[in-house]
Amino acid sequence: MVARLFFLSICLPFLLTSCQQSKKTVEFVDYVNPLMGTESTFAFSHGNTYPAVAVPWGMNFWSPQTGENGSGWMYTYADSLMRGFRQTHQPSPWMNDYGTFSIMPLAGELKMSHKERLVPFSHQQEKATPYNYSVTFDNGLQTSLSATSRGAVFEVSFPEKEDQYVVVDAYHGGSSITIEPENRLVKGATRYNNGGVPDNFANYFMMEFSHPVIEYGTYNGDTLLHHQTDVAADYTCAYLKFDVPAGEKLTIRTASSFISPEQAAINFNREVADADVQLISGKAREQWNNYLGRVEAEGGTDEQFRTFYSCLYRTLLFPREFYEFDSQGNPVYYSPYDGNVHDGYMYTDNGFWDTFRAVHPLFTLLYPEVSERVTQSILNAYDESGFMPEWASPGHRGCMVGNNSASILVDAYLKGVRVEDVETLYKGLIHGTEAVHPEVSSTGRLGYEYYNKLGYVPCDVKIHENAARTLEYAYDDWCIYQLAKELKRPKKEIALFAKRAMNYKNLFDSESKLMRGKQKDGKFAPEFSPLKWGGDFTEGNSWHYSWSVFHDPQGLIDLMGGKEMFVTMLDSVFSVPPIFDDSYYGQVIHEIREMTVMNMGNYAHGNQPIQHMIYLYDYAGQPWKAQYWLREVMNRMYTAGPDGYCGDEDNGQTSAWYVFSALGFYPVCPGTDEYILGAPLFKKATLHFENGKNLVITASDNSDTNRYVDEMRVNGTVYTKNYLKHNELLQGGTIDFKMTDRPNMQRGTQESDLPYSFSKDEKVK
Repeated sequence: MVARLFFLSICLPFLLTSCQQSKKTVEFVDYVNPLMGTESTFAFSHGNTYPAVAVPWGMNFWSPQTGENGSGWMYTYADSLMRGFRQTHQPSPWMNDYGTFSIMPLAGELKMSHKERLVPFSHQQEKATPYNYSVTFDNGLQTSLSATSRGAVFEVSFPEKEDQYVVVDAYHGGSSITIEPENRLVKGATRYNNGGVPDNFANYFMMEFSHPVIEYGTYNGDTLLHHQTDVAADYTCAYLKFDVPAGEKLTIRTASSFISPEQAAINFNREVADADVQLISGKAREQWNNYLGRVEAEGGTDEQFRTFYSCLYRTLLFPREFYEFDSQGNPVYYSPYDGNVHDGYMYTDNGFWDTFRAVHPLFTLLYPEVSERVTQSILNAYDESGFMPEWASPGHRGCMVGNNSASILVDAYLKGVRVEDVETLYKGLIHGTEAVHPEVSSTGRLGYEYYNKLGYVPCDVKIHENAARTLEYAYDDWCIYQLAKELKRPKKEIALFAKRAMNYKNLFDSESKLMRGKQKDGKFAPEFSPLKWGGDFTEGNSWHYSWSVFHDPQGLIDLMGGKEMFVTMLDSVFSVPPIFDDSYYGQVIHEIREMTVMNMGNYAHGNQPIQHMIYLYDYAGQPWKAQYWLREVMNRMYTAGPDGYCGDEDNGQTSAWYVFSALGFYPVCPGTDEYILGAPLFKKATLHFENGKNLVITASDNSDTNRYVDEMRVNGTVYTKNYLKHNELLQGGTIDFKMTDRPNMQRGTQESDLPYSFSKDEKVK
């Protein structure tokens, strides 16, 4: 016994030290689960994500592929067969992919077509991180891959006594592959796309293999030709056979370019030449830690950390870099708008209808260097196409409604993100209010003639989702009004956009106290169901869209009859049963099904229009209700698992909502300098700003029951307002929340505590 005690007395300090050191090695990226949201189908979305191996905002992502070529659901968690590892640029299964190709190592029998080369695997034998994906197939073949922005490195271990192959699949749509067996190289081009590209679009790729090629051939979708080095067809594949000695790994290095084969070689030499998976994984891991580490969360459960950092990872994927570096190290890009190569920056794969709400405001707050490049990119797109993008993948795509580039550009500019030519920025915004793209009706403003003349888009002129357009155009006009004031534009011009910002009032129905479609003659549509999805609204109903008056909640409060009735209407969203009218679609679309399953009344958090709604309790002086429902949503609608979301993740927007809400505030109205208060999820969170200053948010009494704010202090001073200001946050300091299990119905109730509303702007009155 004495000897045992002596042993423990000697070893215990070392064991404790070892445990402490082990705990310290857990970094931000270690909490990320790229499989979050992958348990999705066409009929029901738990995120519609895929496990992206990438660097933040990388030009190329890589993902395991379980679905057939051309399927937007490239990786579905329920699948157990894999077809390849795919270089992907897909922002959403609904938009699908472009410029993609895949690599598939095979052991044993050679199978070329993506419909045939199905290899069984299990999730117990896969490991997914943002910087590396590895899997051991049921046949023993092991693959590990890591990525740079424009390249990737694979390591493959083949099982013994099996033939060793690698299949390169350049997809359909017109592709070509050339094998250089003596140089252990494959070069090719894929033209696969789903729209948004000029005629000369291509993604040029090259790959190098670490071991000699002992056999090779090509496949054009019909015929397999051995010892053939070149193939060009609608669908092309190539195979290479190897004889890698036991105990060695086949290394595959690859890079691509949207500019030229020569630029692909530059990207290859710059990013992956001579590198191995360990080196590339380490560099990517460091990048992820640096960006994720701008928010240092403490004092939560492991599940909360995993959910939070998985959401932040998703937020930092899009929009992707669409630029490269030439031989002199200067940024250049192929323009998906005019087909030419330009100097400078380009970003793509973003639907602003989703991301104007929280993604871009998060960048402006925590990653302003990225906001600056994205802003310039939007102006570049305007120069090259005559329109600001609204949904880009990679060029203009027809999807969703609104003119929300105005929100992104104005919010960034007013928060200090500068561009080279603000006059061009303003000119582009004005152009977007009086034009619509001739080929892509969701770019510019469909129905602008009616809107500018009548103050709304009518419901009887064959323009679908007209009420949604009107509400979003009015908010976008308010954004332009804000910039016009900042730039000291003529008073008449400022007054015009101030007037148009009030156009939301034209759709308010005092009887139902909701927004509804209006006819060209000024009368409301005779038939109205607030539960009808689509029609006058976008992927939602009137209960969802009536709150889309981001810039003037007080005006909406006045229309509804005052704060008490406004709160009653907010409450009703949760108390109205999750019933619906799907007659516009003729089927239960996945957004509807997701609302009913979540069982929070008619609150449909799985889609974007209503995600800000809970914060509107702050404008009516009842912030404790926001605090309650925000925690309910975070607890009930997010997990770090494959079923982690309650609807489409959508380029980071549903994730960014969680990131902001977990910190305790949210940008209800981009274009103001205010973030509306909720309540923090963690006991402590430190924001590390680009300017070198830190903001420490504490809530030491925080718990699942203690979700209400009893008192709040900013830099030691009691603070009762229901909002925080952007520039004050950037100064750093401390925000201390005292949390309790009972609502404090006295705090945040005074008129001086309420956030900005356009109707209260004295300069407008």
